[in-house]
Amino acid sequence: MAKTDYVELPEGLLVKILYEDRSVLAIDKPAGWMLGPEDEEHIRRNLHVAMTLGIEAGLWWARCRGLRFVRFIHRLDAPTTGVLLMAKSPGALAPYSKLFATRQVGKTYLAVTDGIPREQEWTCSLPLGPDPGTAGRHKVDEALGKPAETRFKVLEVRQGQALVECYPTSGRTHQIRIHLKAAGCPVAGDILYGRHHPSGLGLRAVELTYPDPFSHRPIRIFADRVDFQAAFGFAPRPGSARPTPISSAPPVSPTGPAVPNPKPPLPAARPSPGSSPVPVAAAEAPIRPGPPARPSPSPRPVNRVQPTRPQPTRPAPTPRPGAVQKPAAKPDLRGPTDRSGLHRTKPRRRG
Repeated sequence: MAKTDYVELPEGLLVKILYEDRSVLAIDKPAGWMLGPEDEEHIRRNLHVAMTLGIEAGLWWARCRGLRFVRFIHRLDAPTTGVLLMAKSPGALAPYSKLFATRQVGKTYLAVTDGIPREQEWTCSLPLGPDPGTAGRHKVDEALGKPAETRFKVLEVRQGQALVECYPTSGRTHQIRIHLKAAGCPVAGDILYGRHHPSGLGLRAVELTYPDPFSHRPIRIFADRVDFQAAFGFAPRPGSARPTPISSAPPVSPTGPAVPNPKPPLPAARPSPGSSPVPVAAAEAPIRPGPPARPSPSPRPVNRVQPTRPQPTRPAPTPRPGAVQKPAAKPDLRGPTDRSGLHRTKPRRRG
């Protein structure tokens, strides 16, 4: 039977599989599931523990793949949704972890902010570190913080909120959330650094790109954006599609070379100064047709007599020396023959 396109978690929750090959499995992580720590307090909502228990229980999503091992390669915060890459064997864990450590992985997040950023595009490089005053929180720490960098780009603004694309080059804890708060526009629904939102945290990992460490081919994994944007009021409006730009280059045929643009009609010639204008009626007057021409009689076929070619005459054969010549046949003087083939003779006179 075919493999499933989902992972089954406790209570029948189905998690969509976004990408899979022989080494890794990428899923669309749901909100509220964490990746650590694996203690008794957090084990009920631990995603890694739930998937491991499904493998040990022989659930069909794992059994149809012959899966015996799974481990997350990078982390997402518990309220964050989107692309999460997991290794399917211990041998694949180290090469893929090295890609993240050497910053060869491109990550794209979609964030909804409370407030509008002052700039359309900017980069934040504030160092981050844990906040000793509050457990689980982090802050900008210029003295002891670790370096962090995130690029931002505003996509849309609606009713005091902004839809922003985020490109983190490092992977610090709560990096995007703290950098957006430092810009004066925290993530919507962030109860640690902002305020509550009925749709939860407005942060989603929508794209992951990396070179495959074994085949070296580029890999791009996407997660859906439509439902996330709709939950925060950024659903596409009807009729808001951007018009296709008109290009001056010749269009390209899908099955052949470029097709040249049609030539525009030539403008009408202007009369030279001093010349009398030609009336339009005279210029456009139709030409009267003359009498129809009589069809010329078709020529009669001429019978040409083909000249007869003279037949070549064969010379009389020359007798061989010493050969006996046959006498020429004597003419038959007995007269004509009748129908029976007998010669007719004249009747004798009696008297």
